[in-house]
Amino acid sequence: MARSESLARPDSWPLDGDLTMVTERRIERHQLSCFLQVFNRLTDKPIGFLGNVSEDGLMLISQLPMMVNVDFELRLKLPGLGGEFQAVDLTATCLWSHEDINPQQYDSGFCIRQAPEEYRRLITALLHYFSFDPLQASA
Repeated sequence: MARSESLARPDSWPLDGDLTMVTERRIERHQLSCFLQVFNRLTDKPIGFLGNVSEDGLMLISQLPMMVNVDFELRLKLPGLGGEFQAVDLTATCLWSHEDINPQQYDSGFCIRQAPEEYRRLITALLHYFSFDPLQASA
């Protein structure tokens, strides 16, 4: 069998030339990394953007790799009413750091060591905001 034949689309795929399923979105895609910048709490200088979050950890997208097995004092600045920001301060340990698929960007995984209740509320709000809601999708 030739290499090109082994990579051909199987006949069982139900596309039949109609790419509507692939090209039209009913739910807007959001990139979390475009929204929440992460700062060094001690210097208030930006160090990257939030890639993803959970109650126990987060992924940072940055221009430089992070030191592994080091505690970081992080700050998230959440937009509030009237253009003001609410600071959410975290202590987190970097568990891994490696180059992202995008050139000149690094992904780093952190384990949350200490976080206020505001961080838990942020997680809940983000999960709700980015979740698939079948009722909204049909509207």
